[in-house]
Amino acid sequence: MTMSAGWYLRRLSRMGPGEAVGRAGDAVRRRRWRSLRPDCPRVTGARFTSVLPAGALAAVPPDAAKRLVAEADRLLEGHAAHFGVERADLSDPDWWYDPKTGRRAPRGYAFDMPYRDEDAVGDIKQIWELSRHQYLTVLAAAYALTGDERYAERTAGHLRSWWRTNPPLCGVHWVSGIELGIRLLSWVWIRRLLEGWPGAAELFEDNPVAVAQIWHHQRWLAAFPSRGSSANNHVVAEAAGQSAAACAFGWFPSSARWRAEALRTLERQLRSNTFASGLNRESATEYHGLVLELGLAAVAEADAAGVPVPASIRRVLLRMTDALAAVVDSRLRPPRQGDGDDGHGLVLDGPGTDRWASLLATGDAVFGGLAWWPAVSGTDVRTPLLGALLRPTAPATARPAVRPAHFADAGMTILRGPGEIWCRCDGGPHGFLSIAAHAHADALSVEVRHDGVDVLADPGTYCYHGQPGWRQYFRSTLGHNTLQLDGADQSVSGGPFLWTRHARSRVLVADPSAEGAARWCAEHDGYRHSVHRRRVELTADDRELRMVDEVRGPRRAARLAFHLGPAVTAELVENRAVLSWLRDGEDRSAVLELPERLTWRAHRGETDPPLGWYSAGFGRKEPATTLVGSGFTDSSEAFVTVLRFRG
Repeated sequence: MTMSAGWYLRRLSRMGPGEAVGRAGDAVRRRRWRSLRPDCPRVTGARFTSVLPAGALAAVPPDAAKRLVAEADRLLEGHAAHFGVERADLSDPDWWYDPKTGRRAPRGYAFDMPYRDEDAVGDIKQIWELSRHQYLTVLAAAYALTGDERYAERTAGHLRSWWRTNPPLCGVHWVSGIELGIRLLSWVWIRRLLEGWPGAAELFEDNPVAVAQIWHHQRWLAAFPSRGSSANNHVVAEAAGQSAAACAFGWFPSSARWRAEALRTLERQLRSNTFASGLNRESATEYHGLVLELGLAAVAEADAAGVPVPASIRRVLLRMTDALAAVVDSRLRPPRQGDGDDGHGLVLDGPGTDRWASLLATGDAVFGGLAWWPAVSGTDVRTPLLGALLRPTAPATARPAVRPAHFADAGMTILRGPGEIWCRCDGGPHGFLSIAAHAHADALSVEVRHDGVDVLADPGTYCYHGQPGWRQYFRSTLGHNTLQLDGADQSVSGGPFLWTRHARSRVLVADPSAEGAARWCAEHDGYRHSVHRRRVELTADDRELRMVDEVRGPRRAARLAFHLGPAVTAELVENRAVLSWLRDGEDRSAVLELPERLTWRAHRGETDPPLGWYSAGFGRKEPATTLVGSGFTDSSEAFVTVLRFRG
């Protein structure tokens, strides 16, 4: 996907003066770096001292170790899967190859790479993911747990290959700061986990190529931070990777300065990226998880190196952890809100490990869980290893005495019955900063689960680059459980990561613990000359969810969409849908009574245009039923929808 001149003008219009000046300076620096590439300073006597404390590896639960080793064995055989694409070529990987399209990225000066153009480069996410080297942290962890040198030797061989074929500023792996930051964090952990291997020092601190790569990565991050309207999760990853490397690989004249600047940036950006309530400002749950992982990993490196960490960093991470504990459902699944690309800050586990349970387990180890926290089931490798480095903290800050259900600053409300119903209501800001890059046009959308099963589902994200029709669908208003007017989105898109006009929402009522029925009401102004207001009530017996949609303004064409989860089947007769699904081998069902004034149709797996899809993860999609009612608004009569659960 190449960007047109119009896109650049729209993007420029969302920048402030300071950002525009900073980006102009970046452009000058990129031109200068093309011909001026300094050598890494000479390093002598470098040593790696940020090792795991004694007993840390012994604390890894046996079942978590078993999953990890099974994945490491699969990697040794050359097999892996990224974003729905299985590949069997990882015994000797081609770092520039995209297995999805079969294309290979061109070589050349990094800042000349048209990385958004899938025809020229391939799917850049497929190419970048392998070079985050998070699969190598898995191999290194397998070595640390088993002592089997095959894992260490494969890790070393792949690192040497990458360093040899990706010299500084050459190619697509030197384009994006988030990639450099996460890669540095992986290298720190690889070195730590290989500590017992005789070749570890020769691979890292005694290897001039490795030392130069580490220096050039940090020099790049210091020169080209994400700026202004782009200072979202990317800048957190850049600062986390920079500070981690400067703590663990503090071998250079600039290390102390890089470390101090990175920690200052991390402190500032964690605060600006996080609401006071603890939820992430991007309104994208997966990035809440990514930022929390990155923050914990960065603090762990500082603690391991004895570097003081601003207390405000720990306070933000504590708020984020408590907020995560508050919003998960009965199966520890958080909301599916906004963009998500399966991005992780630090990977030390095999498939089947619950990411969210792992984060809560780490939070419990570091901060201590509260009485209202959900019980964390499952075990992982990362928690005991990360927890062994992190200094246990009891910050002097108030924590919620009861489980929060309404996050006023984020506009998120969770309605829960006494049993199995979980309902997320969205009345928050459209997104973060002027471009709201990872937001979806989902104002007033709801997400309903029964015992962790998606009944009314948020369909997800699916893709970023290369497939504009699918990108548009999954972030559109019609792609969410809300009301669309005149075939338009509530917020105006200017490109795949750019919104030029943002719908403004406000919550009018949020009473999730009311006697008789939990209640929520909000409205937004995304449709010019009209206001959409929605009321939601969940009865105290956990049996009925009622939604009332009103539109104040002129008569307009309307489409009301309800996206069912992939496990749910629907029998639609006129305005009544009988929903069925299985949970743990048991039949479950509900009845969805839909507004009579609309004409209802069921859609499933349609492609022209897309409608009726669910994306469980980045790069993956599957058909799912979407019920769409079409008609016209009437300011004197509301659309009433009732979801009744049986049994």
